[in-house]
Amino acid sequence: MSATQPVLAPIPLAEERRALLAQAVAGLDGASLWWVSGYAAGLAQAQLAPQTASTTASPKAIAPAPGTQTAQRLTIVYGSQTGNARRAAEALAQQAEAAGLSVRLLRADAYPQRELASERLLYIVISTQGEGDPPDDSIGLVEFIAGKRAPKLPELKYAVLGLGDSSYSDFCGISQRLDARLADLGATRLLPAGAADLDIDTVATPWREQALAQARELLKAPAVGAASLATVTPLRPGQAAVWSHEHPFPAELLLNQRISGRDFKGPRFGQHGVADKDVRHIELSLDGSGLHYEPGDALGVRHRNPAALVDGVLEALRLDGETAVSEGGDTLPLREWLAARRELTRLSRPFLATHAAHAQADDLNALLAPAQNATLAQLFNTHQLVDVLRRWPAGWSAQELVAALRQLAPRLYSIASSRKRVGEEAHLTVDVLGYDAFGHAHGGAASGFLAAREEGDQVPVYIEANERFRVPVDGSRDILMIGPGTGVAPFRGFVQERAETGARGRNWLFFGAQHFNHGFFYQSEWQDALRSGELHRLDLAFSRDQARKIYVQDRLRERGRDVYDWLQNGAHLYVCGAIAMGKDVHAALQAIVVEHGGLDEEAAREYLVNLQTEGRYGRDVY
Repeated sequence: MSATQPVLAPIPLAEERRALLAQAVAGLDGASLWWVSGYAAGLAQAQLAPQTASTTASPKAIAPAPGTQTAQRLTIVYGSQTGNARRAAEALAQQAEAAGLSVRLLRADAYPQRELASERLLYIVISTQGEGDPPDDSIGLVEFIAGKRAPKLPELKYAVLGLGDSSYSDFCGISQRLDARLADLGATRLLPAGAADLDIDTVATPWREQALAQARELLKAPAVGAASLATVTPLRPGQAAVWSHEHPFPAELLLNQRISGRDFKGPRFGQHGVADKDVRHIELSLDGSGLHYEPGDALGVRHRNPAALVDGVLEALRLDGETAVSEGGDTLPLREWLAARRELTRLSRPFLATHAAHAQADDLNALLAPAQNATLAQLFNTHQLVDVLRRWPAGWSAQELVAALRQLAPRLYSIASSRKRVGEEAHLTVDVLGYDAFGHAHGGAASGFLAAREEGDQVPVYIEANERFRVPVDGSRDILMIGPGTGVAPFRGFVQERAETGARGRNWLFFGAQHFNHGFFYQSEWQDALRSGELHRLDLAFSRDQARKIYVQDRLRERGRDVYDWLQNGAHLYVCGAIAMGKDVHAALQAIVVEHGGLDEEAAREYLVNLQTEGRYGRDVY
């Protein structure tokens, strides 16, 4: 045994209780285990308090002063949509624990809001979703802190770390608003709010170091006595996962099948029209990986940028792809940096600012002003890196370019299968992006990478859990699933899972696409599911098959009475797809609650928030 390994005390539990404990924590994720750890620690302290009081010289037992426990503890709360904020919070919690601090880690929807008034040291790690929205797991807490019920917090010391994407105009908007609101409530800010871009560690690592130093100073080691009567070791999984976003598993591709059909023109034409979408059903083998997922989880894909895109960047800058570049301890040819290590399809505000200076482009620099956020957002939505380099020519060295570009981030795809039906496989539904702009062909980096794989090729993958997007534990509950386009992917897994587990609750799917003929993904599977009783209701919206455009939110309104009745009777609701669609669906749901629930707009909004905080309204929007 090495000197750095702790010596653990014998487990003070009978064999039967040990078995019960193992059963209770089996399958829990890291955040849940941290919560169980904090819960057990609280029970231990509660039992120790009377013993401590009885051994003192005082003739009367004195109850601990209110806030004694919270005054000696660091609470870390995270809100995460894709797992990055969770990982950053877990890293901070582990560092704090290793430093000997009392710490508890909670997901935002598990944080007891009533405890905020007595909290003394609070760190929040939270991502911003889309255009300034909170992650789904944080909606309740964010609304509580922003609302009238939030308490004054004169004794609270806090710090906020935000994660976001600077290609959005409201970069880290939620974290900035939380930071300002806590200060307004009288809390003391320990350090400026961190704002981490997609290259998270650049900001998150130094922020964590500062936050940890502040916590160590505030939570100094207690004197020997009551506070040191017990040491509680947090529960942990038996072994860390071998495969992760940093070390993906090389999954073998089993099937790459196009499922977007061709629009048949009829016998009179004797031909098919070209479909405007290329959507693939992809099957990957996880055999031998030890990876496990639940329907609702995502598969992270570590892709390479296409060679044509790399060549375009090199040509625009007149750089030699074989030039050796050293960065972060690695030395690689510039071409390899661009292919495997750097973002080429997503722009960032810092890069544009540097490029504007290189190009001496006043018009580009003007777009970075706060008043131009809408115009800048349009640039982000329409331009890739190579478009900016062609539009505003500038000189870059290979070293400067690699240092200025963001790290290549993996892409997440909703898993479209249940392991209970497909075994050691994971299925994906991938929309292959392709379009012409500015006189050149463009494509999606990750979707193009997947589309180009052939059977037998390897794809680097890992599992990204999504605990808030799960089928109900109670199989008797009904579920409503709203998933137009490739947003239908997780619901294929939901229906498979519910069938394999014998769930008695009804399954209702709302699906939409532009055209029936070439956009009805998994059509035969849904029809089979209806016949077999695995799917109970199916409502379809094909927006371009008639003069008036019809979307899934229109079908929801048409079925509003039934939708409301299902929700009132305990149904769970799920939405998956584009952010804009998610907002339109949310507005339709609110209108349904107003019309059929007899509530005003404010009460209807609160009704939906309550569904989200109860875990009955899950969204996976992107």
